[in-house]
Amino acid sequence: MVTQSTGSSDSDEFDVVILGAGAGGMTAACVAAAEGLEVLLLEKTPFIGGTTAISGGMVWTPNCDFDEAREDSRDRTEAYLQATVPTSRGREMRDAFLDAAPEAIDYLARHTAVQLKPVPVYPDYYPEAEGSTTHGRVLEPVPFDARDLGADFALLRPPLPEFTLFGGMMIARPDIPHFRNMFRSLGSAMRVARLVSAYLIQRLRHPRGTDLVLGNALVARLLKSLLDRSVAIRREVDVIRLEMRDGRVAGVVVAGAGGSERLIKARRAVILATGGFSHDGARRRSLLPRGAEELTAAAEGGTGDGLELGTTAGGEVESGEFGPAYWMPASHYRRADGRHVVFPHAITDRGKPGLIAVTSEGRRFTNEAISYHEFVRAMLRTDNAVPAHLICDRHFLWKYGLGAIRPMTMRLTPYKAAGYLTEAGSIGELAQALGVDADAFAATVERFNSDARTGVDTEFGKGENVYQRHTGDPDVQPNPCLAPIETPPFYSVAVYPADLGTACGLTVNVHAQVLDGGGAPVPGLYACGNDMMSIMQGAYPGPGITIGPALTFGYIAARHAAGRN
Repeated sequence: MVTQSTGSSDSDEFDVVILGAGAGGMTAACVAAAEGLEVLLLEKTPFIGGTTAISGGMVWTPNCDFDEAREDSRDRTEAYLQATVPTSRGREMRDAFLDAAPEAIDYLARHTAVQLKPVPVYPDYYPEAEGSTTHGRVLEPVPFDARDLGADFALLRPPLPEFTLFGGMMIARPDIPHFRNMFRSLGSAMRVARLVSAYLIQRLRHPRGTDLVLGNALVARLLKSLLDRSVAIRREVDVIRLEMRDGRVAGVVVAGAGGSERLIKARRAVILATGGFSHDGARRRSLLPRGAEELTAAAEGGTGDGLELGTTAGGEVESGEFGPAYWMPASHYRRADGRHVVFPHAITDRGKPGLIAVTSEGRRFTNEAISYHEFVRAMLRTDNAVPAHLICDRHFLWKYGLGAIRPMTMRLTPYKAAGYLTEAGSIGELAQALGVDADAFAATVERFNSDARTGVDTEFGKGENVYQRHTGDPDVQPNPCLAPIETPPFYSVAVYPADLGTACGLTVNVHAQVLDGGGAPVPGLYACGNDMMSIMQGAYPGPGITIGPALTFGYIAARHAAGRN
């Protein structure tokens, strides 16, 4: 089945054919169209946006032309990457990224509807490392009014329902504290009232709120750019193979009605941006570590198609020196309506004061406020930490929520009935319900509570650096990441290793051209996003190191295909 959208063309020949409508593919399509090329964007699923649409939308692109980045420098960024990605492998690709990222962001600002702004404060994930900074390297999309998309708003992949309120209201990061404090602050209450009133008016005409933020705003801006340039978009398309002619990639063959095939020619290039292999069971079992093979927080559609197509054309899949995936602890359950919920535990709960994570032995195993990537790495190297149990009390659950349970949730019965939330009247009863060692668990909680009262975590140092404190609650002092777990009932949610994207991918050069086994470009074939090998070699230095390179190498691929070296 092929579904066409606004701006589509029935032609079977284009300058550039792009597979995958995530951040990388959409950027490549926008840039190629801006360079005057005739572009076709093919998407496997019914929706536009990929994993970016359900993400926080962070874009790690250092040294862009913003005032907030003035005190940063190329040398500082290189020093930070050398400290956090300590290998010569991929160095040329990282240099190409640092060269082109500011240029790409400026190009998008001048030629498309994409508008990004620096996040005022967002520390790098390893703030003790040389060259780290607290601001200037992380950009986020400017909020977007989806009414500007018209009927094509329906094409956009919606955010996760668990990250919205009232059935479809997105919340910007600066507004989260207002919702948390709306019963304690008149200013917050008025702010929330204005936001909710605007949302209710939007719902009179639309199936969800039209004030878009985070990753949804980024892909909406990319979609608006594609529509403005009348780029052909075809959804629900199955690509069967690449068309090879005279030793170069000359197009794609897609499935047609009744088992037929249809050739779509690409005069200049095919760009692979299908999202990696997060939903490819065979590759997961082959490439990911034991204990992390099952769960993914990535959007549907990333079934390894780009890798498969690339290797059949002569390309090679490379594994990173520091791991095969970008990790995220995730909880999951099945709702009463049958929907399988996978909730990524990024920064909404683990760093907040009054939470610990324990193994099945009832002991803490890591600092809960470290980055999500490092948290999962700790799970994978610790015995009996898969799953890990997040532990909190009634006060914490009400104020901060836990996983898919939002703050101030009155009705917990559905979560308990689904086996997602475990509740107990005492620490001992919670240990029994979880099947963990009761004595060890009680001693763990007692030590943590004692430390919380002094503000110093003597076991793992939770809250001791600027990144960890950033994820905590600034109203809690002296340590915004520490508070006792002491108000019954007590609660637990189990978290598992999951990926938010894969880091193994096709080997490419600095122009994003796919390389064959001998290191030569496969003529006419490019890759970006999670279809190309991670320039960080599987390391995760900061927020947005998936989307930042995806935008940058989408830009690089399109410009090179257009002959703009």
